Amino acid sequence: MSNTLLQRIQQHQNLRDLRNKLLALHKVLLESERISYEQARGRVTGGELLQLVLEHEQFAWLRRISDLIVRIDEMLHGDEPIAPGEAQDVVTYARELLVPSETGNAFARRYYQALQDEPGVVMAHAEVTRLLQASDQ
Repeated sequence: MSNTLLQRIQQHQNLRDLRNKLLALHKVLLESERISYEQARGRVTGGELLQLVLEHEQFAWLRRISDLIVRIDEMLHGDEPIAPGEAQDVVTYARELLVPSETGNAFARRYYQALQDEPGVVMAHAEVTRLLQASDQ
């Protein structure tokens, strides 16, 4: 399949849409984690929260989504055109990452629990899932 200009434009739009949905999901997950942290340890400022996100174990699981968002940003803003399979690799990774499980890896278990606890997470997850399913068609 040739990588025509129209295909590249659509690919960029799809990646931007995925990035935005992942960002919304990350935001609601981060807010939920912040609330949990503050209930146990007291309120934190924005700067303290940033430090916690970067260094504290309670927030470590969210870094997988952060890393995926950064990867998409680098693809969208890079000097080189996106390789034909690169966008699909990101979609595949997102699909595999966002599978909640009571018995899966640490991320899957935390994600499962967040979906049980927070309606906002359920809504954001549904948005990402819809987008990922649409990319199959």
